[in-house]
Amino acid sequence: MTGTGGEEMGVQAARSRALAVLRVRSRALAVALLPAAAAVILLAGGATGHLTGGVWDALRWVVSVLALLVLAAAAAVALVVARARPAVTPTVTVDEESAPDLYGMVRDLADRLDVPAPSAIALTPDCDSWLEDRTHPAHGRPPPAAEPDGATLPGGPAPRRGDAAPVLVIGSPFLWWMRVGELRAVLAPVVAGTGPSAHPDIAAARRFIRGLDAAAAVVSAGGRRGPLSRAVHGGLGRVVRLLLRGCRVHAAEMERGVAWAAAERAQAVDYGVRIVAQEQVGLAYAGWDRLLTRVALPAWRMGRWPARLDVGVVAALTELSRRDRLAEGFASRLGERPACDLLEEPGAMDEAVSLLAARLFHGGPSGASPDWSPVGWDDYPEEVVDRTWRTDAARLHRVLDALGVRRAAGHTAPGTGGPTLARVLDHLTTPADEASPGALPTPAPAAAPDPAEAPNPAAAPDPATAPGAASTRAHAAEPVEPAGRAEPPGSAEPAGGDGSVTRTGSPADAARHRPPAPAHGDHDTHGGHLATHPHVAQPDAAHLEADLPGGDSDDPPGHRRATPATPAAAPTPAAAPAVDEADDEADDDDLAGTTARGAALAAGLSAQLAREEAEASVTGAGAPDAPPAAAAPTAGPAPDPALWDDRALPLLPLQPPRTGREILTAHVTAMVCCAAMDTAGAVPGLDWLDGPSLLFDGVRAADLAPSVLTLVETGDPGPLRTWMTELGIRPEKPVRLV
Repeated sequence: MTGTGGEEMGVQAARSRALAVLRVRSRALAVALLPAAAAVILLAGGATGHLTGGVWDALRWVVSVLALLVLAAAAAVALVVARARPAVTPTVTVDEESAPDLYGMVRDLADRLDVPAPSAIALTPDCDSWLEDRTHPAHGRPPPAAEPDGATLPGGPAPRRGDAAPVLVIGSPFLWWMRVGELRAVLAPVVAGTGPSAHPDIAAARRFIRGLDAAAAVVSAGGRRGPLSRAVHGGLGRVVRLLLRGCRVHAAEMERGVAWAAAERAQAVDYGVRIVAQEQVGLAYAGWDRLLTRVALPAWRMGRWPARLDVGVVAALTELSRRDRLAEGFASRLGERPACDLLEEPGAMDEAVSLLAARLFHGGPSGASPDWSPVGWDDYPEEVVDRTWRTDAARLHRVLDALGVRRAAGHTAPGTGGPTLARVLDHLTTPADEASPGALPTPAPAAAPDPAEAPNPAAAPDPATAPGAASTRAHAAEPVEPAGRAEPPGSAEPAGGDGSVTRTGSPADAARHRPPAPAHGDHDTHGGHLATHPHVAQPDAAHLEADLPGGDSDDPPGHRRATPATPAAAPTPAAAPAVDEADDEADDDDLAGTTARGAALAAGLSAQLAREEAEASVTGAGAPDAPPAAAAPTAGPAPDPALWDDRALPLLPLQPPRTGREILTAHVTAMVCCAAMDTAGAVPGLDWLDGPSLLFDGVRAADLAPSVLTLVETGDPGPLRTWMTELGIRPEKPVRLV
């Protein structure tokens, strides 16, 4: 193996560390064989008459029994290590028939680098690329090695698993966003890692470490029954973890040496282009995160998954380039060939990766179904944005019904008792005598009960305004649909129901493209990015209050990479009330700045959402409000089923749960958007960077977020009513729900 001095030094450093790892394995084997060797010596001494007598006989028995026990324990550890399945990243395999140009580019790159070509290529819905060893028997039959003189003879020996080169995993956003030259430059240091990976000592050390890591996961898994089983697995776990601690430092230094050698070798290939391409890697990080959290996540929650996520990445990054005033540099790239042209059917591959992303980040089903169907970008506003807002508005009114809030006040006109925005505003409005800090809300006037139904003639106070409602809101918010509810004429129907060698970016590069995550959760999912009406000035940074729907930002978005986590088991419907009470303490601080009515309503919405999510997890549906349209399973490539463990989905949850304040703000915003669509001619829209948006005459509406926050936090509807008056929104008119 020839190369620069730095490359040789990297390979030597990696090989020395690999030998250190193998020495740990040899020492462990020697310790396991030591009692057996002593027993053999004692037995041989007795047979030859050299070690005789009662003491030697007793010692022979003790040592022989000890040797058998140690050998049995060593065999058990070796069996667990050999049979444990190493962790593998779920990917979509790209066959050579479906991407001959991509395989040709990678092989040409390997020839220029004088290293073995990867055995296969796979795509992952992430902005990263790496090499992954899949030579374990649980990962399937290894792909046949390419023969220089043609195919092997029929009936010939199958390639040995240990001889298979690692698989090249490519982040799918790179294929759609980068040009061919940029992708080749980014993959050069990754492909160069196949050279050190082919070294026997490095490959053996990696297999040993992967086996130990997989064994540690097996023995630490819960569900062991009986004290004997727990004791055996506990002993095996201690031995495996001891070996891992002994290999930890050497394994880390070995991988650094491999990356050093690969980077040195790749400097001779497209070095100048790679510097420019790294800028595109950082841009892809930011756009991909915004697309997932603000565009894809609302669809996943509705039981729909965007079938062209990577196409959306291009649109989002194009918009980001325009907002960041990078249009000139972006326009110069459009004349080059995009990397997705290396695929024969980029649309089918994009659909498979999009489904994989939904499973990884949201935990959706493995294929299309009536409750889990794909959605195109053209249908996204109607199928996702509109339905999300109306579903949230329906949930808001169901909780108001459960809290005993009347459908219409006494001064409203007949036929306006349906689901109206005025009902929400009136309930959240703080009366003048309650506006002083620390004042408790007085009970709202209630309608006189029917004497035939209510034995007590006194009207019950509004649960939302009663003292102590904030502490008991989880129980008071149990939704009960009122019987005989009348709908106004013309209104809608009632509310229903290991092996990575080197990666494309260093940790420093990744950190540089990951600004701090927003303090709030995904509350903007429902409200979207509400920008300017023609007669309203474009919003500035002052409108970004709390990153709520209605803000408008021209700043580049921050990228927040999800970290692997094992999600907890979803609560059952029976356990949902207990979960709600446990969340009350966490929400107390968040709801301290709201009114008593707002706190009670937020708690009721949180409890209702928890129950719906629990029911969805039990039934296995994509979402409780999934559309009933049937969808046929998609054809073409699909995620590798051998790499999945459906018990640990989602593997990479995108965001933490929303707080009560965020949930209430999102639902009120959704109700305002529904009223705007039904009474003022607004339409739902899609912003590639900020998700769902409300459009007036094709332009996004603005200044909604501060007004909604004022209502939720202080009970003052003045700013919101002024905003609605300017746009012609009529809150007293019933809206259509789902």
